[in-house]
Amino acid sequence: MQGRHSAPRSFPDPETELRRTLARHRAVATGLLTAMGGLVILAYYLPPGYWTDLLQAGAKAGLVGGLADWFAVTALFRRPLGLPIPHTAIIPRQKDRLGRALGSFVANHVFTEQELNRVLGRLDLASILRGFLNDAEATRPAATALAAGLPRVLASLEDGRARRLAQRLLPRWLGGPAAAQLLARSLRALVASGRHQQVLDLVLARSKALLAEKEEQLREAIEARVRAEGGALVGWIAGAAIARRILAAVNEQLARVEPSDSELRAAFDAWVQAEIERLETDPERAAAIGRALRGAFANPAVASWLGDVWARLRAALEADATNPSGRTVAALEAALANAGRILTEDEAARERLNRGVEHVLLALLPTARLRLAEFIAEVVQGWDSATVVEKIELRVGRDLQYVRMNGTLVGFLAGAALFALLSAVFGRVAY
Repeated sequence: MQGRHSAPRSFPDPETELRRTLARHRAVATGLLTAMGGLVILAYYLPPGYWTDLLQAGAKAGLVGGLADWFAVTALFRRPLGLPIPHTAIIPRQKDRLGRALGSFVANHVFTEQELNRVLGRLDLASILRGFLNDAEATRPAATALAAGLPRVLASLEDGRARRLAQRLLPRWLGGPAAAQLLARSLRALVASGRHQQVLDLVLARSKALLAEKEEQLREAIEARVRAEGGALVGWIAGAAIARRILAAVNEQLARVEPSDSELRAAFDAWVQAEIERLETDPERAAAIGRALRGAFANPAVASWLGDVWARLRAALEADATNPSGRTVAALEAALANAGRILTEDEAARERLNRGVEHVLLALLPTARLRLAEFIAEVVQGWDSATVVEKIELRVGRDLQYVRMNGTLVGFLAGAALFALLSAVFGRVAY
């Protein structure tokens, strides 16, 4: 079965109707001018008299007025009758200057701050965005598209460059005041959710497990220390007992912390709260935290670990981003839905978004206006003269034909009226 090749779709010329309208009005204006010429000739065949002279005067004035306006209209676009008359064919000869003037006009008188504020006020971009974000059928493809583009974004980052950038920026950022503030906020979030106690439980469990696992080695180390300090006899007599008592005391203290209402847990809570206060209010404490973090990130082992973390993170993101049911798509979809929920419930957030967009666009407006003026000027300069003439004439030519018609009719009426006035005042008119 042979495939059928569909013919290319043809779109109607949007300027066809403009050409028809211009041709129709031009024919009317030319016909009116021709009629005036016919009346002039006809007047010479009529019997002499006042009304014949009146008709002749009006027809002559109409013919002259129509010819003058035809010349003026034609001189805008081309040379009348092809004659090299000065100051004709104005538009094709001044194309570049007109393009710059048009660009400047549009940029400075159309794209103004007042017009931008008025349009943005009517658009309410926050409500438009809210409607999009609350539409699950729209956000799902958007999240999938964003996730699909993530591997390309990551591929544009050279691993070595990203690693070196992280090694430079992380110590600076984590070594500054922001690190202490971030740590304080993180601790406050842990305390508010009670998860700092879970961290303590994990530390206690790991400590007890480590003590149980290393108990024999710790006992031998304590016995060796006792022998080194008190001699072989004291170590032989009391070393084992002292080791057992020390390990038992450590396990006892760890057991005392385990109950949720223990005094040690309350003391731990108080210590965490005090540490948060110091991080937020004590510059020296914040500086000490910064120095410690800078020292840690300056360690080659930590730098190597960061590079490994980046490589693993990138590989995981690239693998998950291609999965439509992966965590990346789900996270992006949830983030978009959450943003839509915020815009729905928080009127202040919508107002901030609208004001933020407005401020950004107003800040970009001067540069955008300059680029717009340059763009329009370049487009017009790139047109050939025939194209410029055609585009402008198609859009203003109909009104210019009315100028020709009005010039012909006004000339006829003015000529007849002037003849009648002069005849009434002087009795006869020489022309």
